[in-house]
Amino acid sequence: MGAPGFWDNSERAQKHIAKLNLIKKSVVPVVAFQKKVDDVAVMMELVDAAEGAERDLYARELDDQVGVMVPELDKLEIASFLTGQFDRNNAIFSIQSGAGGTESNDWADLLFRMYNRWAERRGFSVELQDVQVGDQAGISKATILIKGENAYGYAKAERGVHRLVRISPFDSNKRRHTSFCAIDVVAEITEEIEIEIPEGEIRVDVYRSSGKGGQGVNTTDSAVRLTHVPSGIVVVCQNERSQIKNRATALNVLKSRLYEKKQDEQRAEMDKFYGEKGEIGWGSQIRSYVLQPYQMVKDLRTGVSTSDTQGVLDGDLDRFVNGWLRAGCPRHRNKDIQIED
Repeated sequence: MGAPGFWDNSERAQKHIAKLNLIKKSVVPVVAFQKKVDDVAVMMELVDAAEGAERDLYARELDDQVGVMVPELDKLEIASFLTGQFDRNNAIFSIQSGAGGTESNDWADLLFRMYNRWAERRGFSVELQDVQVGDQAGISKATILIKGENAYGYAKAERGVHRLVRISPFDSNKRRHTSFCAIDVVAEITEEIEIEIPEGEIRVDVYRSSGKGGQGVNTTDSAVRLTHVPSGIVVVCQNERSQIKNRATALNVLKSRLYEKKQDEQRAEMDKFYGEKGEIGWGSQIRSYVLQPYQMVKDLRTGVSTSDTQGVLDGDLDRFVNGWLRAGCPRHRNKDIQIED
């Protein structure tokens, strides 16, 4: 940055500054934590050298300091797992109801609320891109854009089928029902990744926006649906009043999905990403939310579980996300991780 001519190219200079800031966010917390470790080492020497009441006082201070450092170390460890190419990007997050009819649509609505609250807890912002209301209740499909640092790195842990077991509020006989929904997450592609889509491969449909989160009664055809004919991928956007803005957003999402699909096809392990979800029904779930006959949420990939079902439905998902990230770490891989309350 101190080199002559650094500011001659403003765009290039801004990219260097942005890269520097990202490096600082990774390095500065580690350096600060190391200083605390050094301070603890000094306090341990004081404890060993002291006697009587003074030794007890130093010991209590040492315990307090270590207690504060434990959650800080946990955050540093989780951050060290977010090293994927697109982990720092925003996340395009989709919810699709599956087997279960009206009950499944209501489950999709509950997940929609849960993930919005989880994003708020993490300090992310959420933009609604599309939502399709269910026939009788809930939603059949919704797509949101989660914005924030490492949004995709965290959100990708939720990709897969989620199963709910509860007494159905739509069943007059109060029977227990099982419902399924699929979560799909792709990284929002930045300008650095170029994806060219020939115009002839895209079918564009426009219609009036409506539904939850839309503009209500809209007198113009502002909603846009893009269909990539070769792959069959469909993207809908209706969150803006401008058709042009909706089309631009939808095209960006389509490019992200196509890039993700291309990456998937190059991977040997087809159980990841798209392939991981499989059928939205029995035998393919990654997490179970049991409200009846007992209270339990359990991630079937990592063994992480909790009986605080209400807290989870209110967005307390970090234990599952962090457990999945740890399970993917080389020193934890192929181990049965059991993390409970």
